[in-house]
Parts: sequence; C-alpha cells; structure tokens
Amino acid sequence: MLALKLALRNLLGAGLRTWLNVIVLSISFIIIIWTKGLLEGWDRQAKNDMIEWEVGQGQFWHKNYDPYDPFTLNDSHGMLPEPYGKAAEQHMLVPVLITQGTIYPQGRMQSVLIKGIPPGQQSLKLPTALLSSSDGDIPAIIGKSMSESTGLNEGDYVTVRWRDRNGTFDATEVRIAGIFETTVPSVDVGQLWLPLENLQTMMLMPGEATLLVRGNAQGSLPAHEGWIMKEQKELLSDIEDIIKAKGMIGVIIWGILLMMAMLAVFDTQVLSIFRRQKEIGTYIALGMTRRQVVGLFTTEGALHSVLAAVVGALYGIPLLTMQAIKGISIPVSSSDFGIAMAEKLYPVYSLSLIAGTVLIVMIVTTIVSYWPSRKIAKLNPTDALRGRML
Repeated sequence: MLALKLALRNLLGAGLRTWLNVIVLSISFIIIIWTKGLLEGWDRQAKNDMIEWEVGQGQFWHKNYDPYDPFTLNDSHGMLPEPYGKAAEQHMLVPVLITQGTIYPQGRMQSVLIKGIPPGQQSLKLPTALLSSSDGDIPAIIGKSMSESTGLNEGDYVTVRWRDRNGTFDATEVRIAGIFETTVPSVDVGQLWLPLENLQTMMLMPGEATLLVRGNAQGSLPAHEGWIMKEQKELLSDIEDIIKAKGMIGVIIWGILLMMAMLAVFDTQVLSIFRRQKEIGTYIALGMTRRQVVGLFTTEGALHSVLAAVVGALYGIPLLTMQAIKGISIPVSSSDFGIAMAEKLYPVYSLSLIAGTVLIVMIVTTIVSYWPSRKIAKLNPTDALRGRML
C-alpha cells in the first residue's frame, strides 16, 4: 500500500509528461471500445434484419436450388410434401417460388428475379398484404432501391416476360401495388414480388415452390426427400464472415494504437529511470530491496492505464452513450455493399467489451513498464548515488 501511494505521488509529480501519456492511452481506450462496439452493433442489426426480411427461423431448399447459380432455377422447384403443405396452411412455413424474368420499365429492359409469396404470410416483414388486391390486375411489390433504379412508382404498370416450365415465353402487365423500404438488398435489388398463386399459374407450376421459410411458430418439421434443411446459422454465415473480416481490420487498428501508446509509456519509463538514478540509490540505501524498487517503477507505469481509464471515462461515457442512442449515420446505401446495413448503425457496448479492453491495456502497460525497470536490479547503489549511468 505504501508503494502504491509513493508510485502515485511520483506519477502525479511528473506533471505534463504523465498527463500526455494518460491522454494517449485514454484515446486508445475509447477508439478500441468504439470500433468494437460499432462492429458488434452492425452484426446484431444485420442479423436481425436478415431474419425478419429473408431468413426467418431457417429454410427448406429444393435439392436443385443454388442462389448463386441462376441456371438452376429452371429445375429448382417441386410440389410441397404433405407435411410441408399442412405446415404452410398453418403459417408455419412460407412457400416461395423463384424464376428469372425480364421487365421493361419506360422502354428499357432489365433482368429480375420474380418471386411468388403468399399474400397472407406473417413470418417475414415483407408487406405482402398489398398483394391481396382483387381488382383483376396482377399486383406486385418492389423495394425502394429497385424503384429508384427502374423509375417505377406505386400504381405504375410494367410489362413482365418469363419462360414457363415448358420453355415457352409469355408476358403480361403487373401493377406496382406498393414500394417497401428495407436494409436487406437481397430482397430488394433486382427483385419483383408477386402473389404465389399468380406466379404458379404463370409458370404452369400449381402447388410448387423453390424454398420454404420457417416461421416463428413452435414445432419441428421432419426432413423430406428432395428438400434440404438450411439452419438459420448457416444462412447467416455470409454476414458473419464479413463481420469477422472487418474485425481483423479493427484488430490491426487497435494494435497500431496500442503500440503507439505503449511506446510512449516505455520511453517515459526509460527516461524516468535515467533521470532518477540518485533517487533509486537513495531508496536502496534506505533499505528497500532491488525487487521492491523494480515493483515501484512498474507500478508507476501501470498506473498510467488506471489514470487513462478514469480520464477516458470522463469524456468517453457521454460520447459513446450519445452514439449508442442516436446512432451513426451511414452516407452510402446498403445496396452499394450488397449486404444488410441500416442507414444508421447503433453501437453496442457490452460490459465484457469494456472490462476486457481495460484489462488488456492494463496488462500490456504493466509488461511494458516492467521491461525497462529490470535494469534497476543490476544497479550499484553507490554508483547510483553518484549519478553514474546504468
């Protein structure tokens, strides 16, 4: 306890040199916590949005379906097995039929994925209730990004061309019944959503689907021949890989910041030992062991991180709290990245993140402080009192 009080007094007595190190360390604290919290917040938001808009609680895919190979769409459809058909009637499953098509907005040609979905489904956040129109037209809904790229607005008519199961081309007009806004580009960009029964009739595929989205209803469904179960974790693996890749970049930034802060602490310790040789000799002459003196200087260095945590909390807590509440605006659209990203990201600062960051910085600071202090063990008290070099 006496050594701690002495170390704190020596540290505060160093004046500006101490506070410069503390400020640098506190900035490292805040930036590390901020970047990690931002990635954690993005991770949670992206996963929640994908679950609500596209993934659900998992999916069943037709055995031939490959979302990365559009040529598989001609063969990736099939009749719903009896258990799946009953589950769809009970809204436990949402059947989706997917095919390729072409639309002609304002005289231009654009390839799209035509997706059929039941208007009464409630498992996904898509506003499919707009597809229940019964005025004789075929209603369709599109996303905001799709609307901006095609120039289509609510109430517009657009010609759609497709190829049915027999390979025959056909075309019709659909009415844009609504435009929805989402952060998930995979349900927006290049997507045209129609009522499932209408698309099944157009494709000559009554009762068929490409994939089945599991809803929030409790109960397990058995696997069936010809259909592959895709768990939620597997469907979210792409966004998790992206977050991990971003996390590696964050680790590099944290490492650079931490090295700069530790270099400042190391230089301070070396300079302190060089300038305070007579003081060190006095400590030893008064009865302190070399080990105790090494511990004293190591404690002084470690206290930099303690003071940095206190100083960082003074301006970091209000700043980070404000960002967690108001969010951070992203100046680009999520469709530019092709991944789920909201217009505002809300960082998440968990207790484990803050405590872990503080602990790691304190440990590293203590190690860096101890490294130059080892020379004190080789110091001759008589030479130190004379002010000779180590």
